[in-house]
Amino acid sequence: MPWVVSISAESQLTGLFYDFNEKVAGSGFVIRTDGHIVTSQHLVQDSTEIKVYLSDGKTYDASVVGQDELSDLAVIKIDAEGLPTATFGNSDDLRVGDWVLSVGNALALKGSPTVTLGIVSGLDRTITIESGTYYGLIQTDAAINKGNSGGPLINLQGEVVGINTAIIKESQGIGFAEPGIVGIPGLRI
Repeated sequence: MPWVVSISAESQLTGLFYDFNEKVAGSGFVIRTDGHIVTSQHLVQDSTEIKVYLSDGKTYDASVVGQDELSDLAVIKIDAEGLPTATFGNSDDLRVGDWVLSVGNALALKGSPTVTLGIVSGLDRTITIESGTYYGLIQTDAAINKGNSGGPLINLQGEVVGINTAIIKESQGIGFAEPGIVGIPGLRI
C-alpha cells in the first residue's frame, strides 16, 4: 500500500526535576495528493517534531493541520505533491464476520508496513482506556500493536473502512478502529 506511511513524533515532557523528550511511533495514510495524512491524535498531540516516512523511502517533516481529541483523529500535512491516496469504503456496510486487514508501523519495525488479517468481531463498541472513552468503534481480531495507531483498517477490496485506534493491554486478539473521519467535511469512511 504505497499510501500507508510510518510516523514518528517527538514531544517534550516536563518532569518533577527535569524535562525530557519522548518519542513515539505510529502510522497514517495519505488522503490527498498534496500531502494531507490521517493519523491518531494521541500520536501527534503536543508534538515538537513529526516525521513521516513514505513507502518509497522519502522522509518529510509534518505539521498538524487539524485534530479532534474526542475521536482521536488528526490530519497532518507534509510538503509533497502527486502522492498516491487511499480509497475509502463505507464502514456502515461492515458486518460482524467480514474479513479486514490492519496495516501499519507495528512495533516500529524497520522496513515496509506490517499487514495482519482478521475479522470484524463487533460493531459500535464503547471502550474506556487511560486516554479516554471512545464510542462507536469497530472491534477486530486483526492484530493491532503499538505503532499501528493511525493506520488503516482495510476491507478485502483494499478500501479503508476504519482507523486503528486502540488496544486493551490485558487482552489478546482484540483491537479497535475508528469508523469515520471527523472534521474533514464530506469525508466519512
